[in-house]
Amino acid sequence: MVDSTKDIHEPVVLDEIDRRLLEVLKSDGRISNAALAEAAGIAPSTAHVRLRSLQDRGVVTGFLTSIDQRSLGLGLQAIVGVTLRPGARQESIVRFSEEVRNLPQVLQVFFLGGTDDFIVHIAVADSSAIREFVVEHLSAQPSVASTRTSVVFDYHRNGVAASFQ
Repeated sequence: MVDSTKDIHEPVVLDEIDRRLLEVLKSDGRISNAALAEAAGIAPSTAHVRLRSLQDRGVVTGFLTSIDQRSLGLGLQAIVGVTLRPGARQESIVRFSEEVRNLPQVLQVFFLGGTDDFIVHIAVADSSAIREFVVEHLSAQPSVASTRTSVVFDYHRNGVAASFQ
């Protein structure tokens, strides 16, 4: 269990064993405890206790399933930068985020500081579906001032970041 009195932004101290466990888990979150222990060069009981500690300290926040979007007929991905209109910003930010994050095309939503207020990562079937998504779900919102769409040709993911909330 994470200590709620501790500052969540304070870095957790990790030793070499913790780092080895995390490195193995980054490549295979479904690895058995025995295989994790072997890969890290420690006893299975130690691997179990250490992984539980990493979870309790909030370092490991979950185990995600990676889905090949192409196998679902969603072979085209895009990144859409969204700028909101000035005025009532807090309300617009919260409303936009809540509405967009639950759309089935959305893989990730990033709230930013900078030119764009949000980056929305989507997976769709084709270019007409990108256009439809941007027009119907983004540009149609009164709080949206502009969008910029970039098609993703390829990407590499080193890890998955936990939510900031």
